[in-house]
Amino acid sequence: MAETQTDAERRRVLIAEDEALIRLDLAEMLVEEGYDVVGEAGDGETAVRLAEELKPDLVILDIKMPIMDGLAAAERIAGNRIAPVIILTAFSQRDLVERARAAGAMAYLVKPFQKSDLVPAVEIALSRYSEVAALEAEVAGLTDRLEIRKAVERAKGALMTTYGMTEPQAFKWIQRTAMDHRMTMKEVAERILAETAGGEMAQPAS
Repeated sequence: MAETQTDAERRRVLIAEDEALIRLDLAEMLVEEGYDVVGEAGDGETAVRLAEELKPDLVILDIKMPIMDGLAAAERIAGNRIAPVIILTAFSQRDLVERARAAGAMAYLVKPFQKSDLVPAVEIALSRYSEVAALEAEVAGLTDRLEIRKAVERAKGALMTTYGMTEPQAFKWIQRTAMDHRMTMKEVAERILAETAGGEMAQPAS
């Protein structure tokens, strides 16, 4: 847990929510958990501008905002690879979750939320974003990128099932093995899948 807190202290977060009380609560929760709230916005257009200026580690966007809504802002922020995005949504907006994912959101929070919901969503968004960045750095073509993501997802599942790893641990193991053996992550993923299928896989090093 101490490691997570150390990481959290370095995380800079931008919040965009048009309801001031919710924005205040959100900022308070984040600060209590060791995150640094570097900017706040009440509309999507301001959120995009602040994201471009501040280059935060994470952006939290409410779906319904004036001038530019959260989905449009997410498309701009995620599309320009500025930062991972978490979307805030109300229970009645569950149908918008798929649109949020399509817009590039890495995670979402359903209002009303607790601090116990917030931190896991932040960590999931940061972890998924780093995975996507690492995979995109490995390949240029969209088709190849999708194939690699599918292979890595299956390999992560195999490691999680066989060795009880968490999703971030499994990805880090694949990434580290690729670097140590000068292989691509796709090659490592394919080897994991072949070896787990044949029951021959050696215990991964911690």
